[in-house]
Amino acid sequence: MSQPAVRTALLAVLLASAAPVLAKVEIEAVQHKSIGPMLVAKVSEDIAPGDYEVLMKGIMANPGTFAQKVVMLDSIGGSVPEAIRMGRLLRETDFDTLVPSTGVCQGTCVYLLAAGRKKTVRGHVGIHRPYYANGDSAQGEARYNGVRYNAAAYLREMNVPSTLIEEMNRIDPRQMRVLSPAELARFRLSSPTVSAPAPVAAPAPAKK
Repeated sequence: MSQPAVRTALLAVLLASAAPVLAKVEIEAVQHKSIGPMLVAKVSEDIAPGDYEVLMKGIMANPGTFAQKVVMLDSIGGSVPEAIRMGRLLRETDFDTLVPSTGVCQGTCVYLLAAGRKKTVRGHVGIHRPYYANGDSAQGEARYNGVRYNAAAYLREMNVPSTLIEEMNRIDPRQMRVLSPAELARFRLSSPTVSAPAPVAAPAPAKK
């Protein structure tokens, strides 16, 4: 699919999903035949207030030692501060991030992608300027329950160049630019490939 066609398809998804709803956050402990015990999370749909608590509860409900923790992303973005809170939690709990071949990570979903200790992109990653409903600064700041969050500072925490914010701010929220593999590498949104990551789409459930 050509870049313009991909961009058009992603924009159609964005416009069709105008009504804000909670993201679908799923977490499950699984047993991978070659990796061993894994904690697999999935974040999809629209990121909204309340998703951080769901993610936190899911992580706390699955204690123990895992060979790998990975979150699969297929989200149209949403709340800036909620995505930042979720991203910090993912980094603190040592999750890798994965955009599967059938997935799209756009808008503020990029903040979740940035949080991964290791980042793998097989699908599409799209950027645009976040929409700040309360008129917050386009420089990457937002308020959540009276607390100001700075997206640029968050990305620095994640070792992502601040130039990503500049690129995002150049694009109208109603538009989309899909990042190329070279851009993903430049913005440190994909980890250097050493070997192909093992698939995690359909592992067997872990024994209780």
